[in-house]
Amino acid sequence: DDNAFKEQLPALLEQCAKLAITRIIVPAIAPDNFDKVLNLAKTFHNKPISIYPCLGIHPWFLQGLNDTHLELLTEKVTQTKNEIIAIGEIGLDGAIIKRSDDPEAELAKQQHFFDFQLNLAKQQDLPVIVHHRQSHDKNMPFLKRYQLNKAGIIHGFSGSYQQAKGYLDLGFKLGVGSTISYSRAKKTINTIKRLPLESLVLETDAPSMPLSSEIMGVEVMAKDVLTNSEQAEQEKYPAPANSPVNLIKIFELLTTIRSESAEEIACQCEHNIEQVFFT
Repeated sequence: DDNAFKEQLPALLEQCAKLAITRIIVPAIAPDNFDKVLNLAKTFHNKPISIYPCLGIHPWFLQGLNDTHLELLTEKVTQTKNEIIAIGEIGLDGAIIKRSDDPEAELAKQQHFFDFQLNLAKQQDLPVIVHHRQSHDKNMPFLKRYQLNKAGIIHGFSGSYQQAKGYLDLGFKLGVGSTISYSRAKKTINTIKRLPLESLVLETDAPSMPLSSEIMGVEVMAKDVLTNSEQAEQEKYPAPANSPVNLIKIFELLTTIRSESAEEIACQCEHNIEQVFFT
């Protein structure tokens, strides 16, 4: 739904299909993009892949929002219960709190929105997609309080084995993304190596969270599956920092970290996504 993909979205989805990426989950971030995410899913359903929307309010975008917007979210979720697959992206962001002019007020507002949306997920029996940044210790009490039946995904996980285990004990799965492409992320890489494969799913967070520069050879691979006209279109509209096609590179990196075969990892990751969102 990001404007970075606006000009090249149909070609991008064709490219994803050629790379055997058949489903993309797109979480909303704020009330002003609820309809955009919902319409995106309708427009491109099975053309050539399926897009699945989620509705939620991200902690980065709370400025100017109040309970009226939470009521709007509730109304939208109720109306689209058969279309959406999760509440997200929601959570707490410690970095935003620290930078705020009034950290206590910012924390209280983030907690209020997080609590409300977890309660909504509980009422609607939906999983959640959880944002974290310097906030594992802040997120955990809320997740423990609600004990969601379908739990959800800890998006863009980075952290220790103990932090990961806390989420797994609540039934959550961890999103494996570009973090594992950075050699300095040793703690997260070692954690991903030790966790049960049943706890991992793949993600890109495109156009955000780009892969490390040393492994961006993925661009060459991506161009190999483009026609001449598609390459010309891509040069006309330069690619953003990250793209869903990089899911392939993240998968390849995961196979170098794990001891299981590539086929086993692929099958289990697909099963994990099924378990959270499609059963």
